[in-house]
Amino acid sequence: MLMVIDVGNTNMVFGIYEHSRLLNTFRMTTEENITSDEIGLKVWTYFQRSKLDETAVEDVIICSVVPRVMHTLTNAMIKYFNKMPIVVGEHTPSGLVYAGNSDYGSHHGADRSVACVGALKKYGAPLIVLDFGTATKIDVMDHNGVYQGGSILAGIQISVNALFQKTAKLPQVELAVPKKVLGMQTVAQIQAGTLCGYIGTMEYLIARSKQELGEPEENVKVIATGGLARLIATNTNVIDVVDSSLILDGLVSIYQRYREER
Repeated sequence: MLMVIDVGNTNMVFGIYEHSRLLNTFRMTTEENITSDEIGLKVWTYFQRSKLDETAVEDVIICSVVPRVMHTLTNAMIKYFNKMPIVVGEHTPSGLVYAGNSDYGSHHGADRSVACVGALKKYGAPLIVLDFGTATKIDVMDHNGVYQGGSILAGIQISVNALFQKTAKLPQVELAVPKKVLGMQTVAQIQAGTLCGYIGTMEYLIARSKQELGEPEENVKVIATGGLARLIATNTNVIDVVDSSLILDGLVSIYQRYREER
């Protein structure tokens, strides 16, 4: 078995694969002060409850955008699974090809690179990949699978939280798209402005990205991943596929290439 781990600012997502088949997935909160024993015991307990054999884990591969937890996570994998994890960008490159400045890959978030690799293998090119996480990221590849650029904006939850925290009377609201934008209550108005406004922003950025890419629009697939991807996708027609395991599958692809090169 292969254990893949996507370490984000909010959650760490674990995937357990048998060859290329996803057996199980689970997540835990990304905490700066968590110990290696806390991580190791939680993961080990999940294996026990899911009736998975922890001794069958042959390798562990990680992509991370949170350097401060990597020492602890690495130690947890060594202590509880006897595996030194492979880290994308540190032990192996993603393999994604970048246009123009080839050095850009060293600045590209590991999660974004891995999502692009996974999307290219699963859906082909040209592509637009959306990752709705703590921040929302947009990445674009041309028909040759070459990375052409992207954009970043604050995630939906950050936007809602900022409105609640920086105003005296506006309440915290549920992330739900209202039936209309002309609300008669404060909660509905915040939902309309935040969620519908966010959807409009994504539609504009996707349209502009397709225009700048210069590929026939009907050929460009738009793939979304991340915790809030489905909320956005169900309220617009510009997203073709929601794939919750995109980054995990991308890690498997990178691992397979790593093994072949070794």
